[in-house]
Amino acid sequence: MSPELSPTVERNRRLLKARDEMDRLYREELDVKGLAALAEMSEAHFIRSFKEVFGETPHRYLQRRRVERAMYLLREQESSVTDVCFDVGFNSLGTFSRTFKEIVGVSPAAYRSGKRPAPVPSCFISSWTRPSSFGEAQRRDSPYSDPTAAGAESPEATEATR
Repeated sequence: MSPELSPTVERNRRLLKARDEMDRLYREELDVKGLAALAEMSEAHFIRSFKEVFGETPHRYLQRRRVERAMYLLREQESSVTDVCFDVGFNSLGTFSRTFKEIVGVSPAAYRSGKRPAPVPSCFISSWTRPSSFGEAQRRDSPYSDPTAAGAESPEATEATR
């Protein structure tokens, strides 16, 4: 007889079940409502809990999973970028290309042509590209904010006045 599971362990098991479903069916149209039902949570609670446990929202996890598969297909097959886009579950080539570049750092065509990061062991890539769930990742300013527009002083100016 196994001891009673703690609420945290039970929550994590339900979230893993939903994440496993996302891994299995990444090509399909997946909705938060169905995944939340699988995890036996409300939609909002599922999204918050997923982000807390895995460090990213379910939507971003699914996008990253699809891009990882696309990277493999672009390296190993001769399919067009458009075919790869639809094979991995994206509905729009523009969305695929933008998301791919955000995650990988280069466009899908550039990645295929060899203008990609230097090859390193996959365990390093996984640890470098996955968001941290322990808070040690450095914070970045929003790419849409301009600190000088808000009247903020530069760090040099602040240091000079001390």
